[in-house]
Amino acid sequence: MYQLDENLRKVLIIDEMHLSIIPLLEAEGFAVDYRPDIQRPEILAILGGYVGLIIRSKTPIDRDLLEKASNLRFIGRAGAGLDKIDLEFLEQENIRLFHAAEGNKDAVGEHAIGGLLALFNHVNRSDKEVKKGIWNREENRGEELQGKTVGVLGYGNMGSAFAKKLIGFDVRIIAYDKYKSGFGNEFVEEVDFETLVEQSDILSLHVPLTPETKGFLTYELLKKFKKSFYLINTARGEIITFRTLNSALEEGILRGAVLDVLENEKFSTFTDEQKREFERLSRRENVIFSPHIAGWTFQSYEKINRVLVEKIKYSNIPWS
Repeated sequence: MYQLDENLRKVLIIDEMHLSIIPLLEAEGFAVDYRPDIQRPEILAILGGYVGLIIRSKTPIDRDLLEKASNLRFIGRAGAGLDKIDLEFLEQENIRLFHAAEGNKDAVGEHAIGGLLALFNHVNRSDKEVKKGIWNREENRGEELQGKTVGVLGYGNMGSAFAKKLIGFDVRIIAYDKYKSGFGNEFVEEVDFETLVEQSDILSLHVPLTPETKGFLTYELLKKFKKSFYLINTARGEIITFRTLNSALEEGILRGAVLDVLENEKFSTFTDEQKREFERLSRRENVIFSPHIAGWTFQSYEKINRVLVEKIKYSNIPWS
C-alpha cells in the first residue's frame, strides 16, 4: 500500500495498471492509492476522499457509485470503451472523463490485420496439421489481401489506425462514420453506409458500444451486403450475436470472421442459447477467436498511462 500525503490531491486506482502510472501521477502533484484488488463495497465506502479515479472495467461506474464520490473531479479510463460509465451523471456533476484510445490504437490495428492474414492463409489449421505430421498444401492454399476493398465502420482512433496499417497492402480502403465527415484522403475514401454495404470484401468494426450499436449487425442487415465478405470485430461483441454470426456463415453471407470480442465474454454466464451458438461457432475453421486482447500489448499497457496523464495534466480542472 502506498502512503498518501494528506496535503496532496488523492487519486484512487481500482484496477491493475502498468506501475508507471504511479510516478507519472506523482510528478503532477497527486498522491496515488494503488488498490488493484479492491472490491466494490470498499470503493463505495472510501471514494469520497479522492479527486481522481483510474479504472479499467472492474465495476460499473454508475449513479450509485458516483453519488458517493463527493470530491471527484475526474475519471481516467485506461482503454477506449465507455459503455459501463454513466456519462449523463458525469456531465451533470461536472466530473471530467478521460480515456486512452490513442494508447492502444496501434495495437488494435496490428491485431486486426494479423487475424485477417491468419484467416486468409489458414495459419491456425495448418500449424496444427504440421505439428501432427500432416503436410496438406492444396487444402491450405491461401487468399491474398491485395486488390480487395476493405470497409471500415467507424473512423475514430481505432478505425483510422487500422486504415493506416493497411496502406502498404495495396488494397482499396473505404470508411463510413455516422458522426464524422471530411476525413477522406489519398489513401482512404469517405463513403456513405450504402456504399460500404455494396462494395466491401472485408468489413472491420470500430464503433463503441451504445444503445444504437448494440445488436446493430442483424441478420437482415447482413443480407443486404452485395458480396460475401469477411468480418473483423475488435470493437465490442454485443454489436453482433452468436446466432447472427452462425446464420450468416452458414448461408455464405460471411466468408469468415476474426473475433477478438464476444457477445458475452463470461463463459460461466452463457444462456442456453449462447452456449449452443458459441459451440457451433467454435467448430468453424473460418472463424478465429482471441480473448479481447487486440489492444493488450506490452507497449500499449504503458502507453495508455502516458496518454491518460497527459490529458489530466492539460485539462485545467478546477481543484477547489
